[in-house]
Amino acid sequence: MSRRPLIAVVAIVVVVAAAGGYLANRSWFAGSEPSLPERRITFTLPDLKGTPRSLDEWRGRPLLVNFWATWCAPCRREIPLLKKTQAAHGDALQVIGVAVDHAEEVVAYAGTAEFNYPVLVGQEEAMAAAETSGIEFLGLPFTMVISADGRLIKTHIGEILETHLEQIVAVLERLEAGEIDIGEARAALGRL
Repeated sequence: MSRRPLIAVVAIVVVVAAAGGYLANRSWFAGSEPSLPERRITFTLPDLKGTPRSLDEWRGRPLLVNFWATWCAPCRREIPLLKKTQAAHGDALQVIGVAVDHAEEVVAYAGTAEFNYPVLVGQEEAMAAAETSGIEFLGLPFTMVISADGRLIKTHIGEILETHLEQIVAVLERLEAGEIDIGEARAALGRL
């Protein structure tokens, strides 16, 4: 095959993949997220010291579980916002980072990042943990919002912004106060 047709084939594949990703994200952001599993979300991964930690350890308050990697620029941009959220709302919400990366690289990065929330580490195991949300693992960053009793409220693919975090905290506070139920919380975060 000559070079010109090969370039054309590659270009077509890229355009089709981009269009598929756009349409998938467009429908997801428009509130037509696939139905979320009603089962409790739980998994166990090692922390930065290699100690196995289960999400069940933090049951009793809402969780914001953020999947990230040291090589992911949007992931790294989220970390200061997640630290700020943990510091401001740690009594009502627990942020948990899940690094989809090599443990040595995460430990080295953690030395400079100064996390104020737990960080769990895994590679394939972390991707499998992300897929407990019922959504095929598409990329990083990926965030789950989980109720105090372990039910998945929302998933978010892509970078979390400060406005997203403010909305998540407000909805979780209303849920915890009994002002809304899990379905209403899901609807309130449906366009996040």
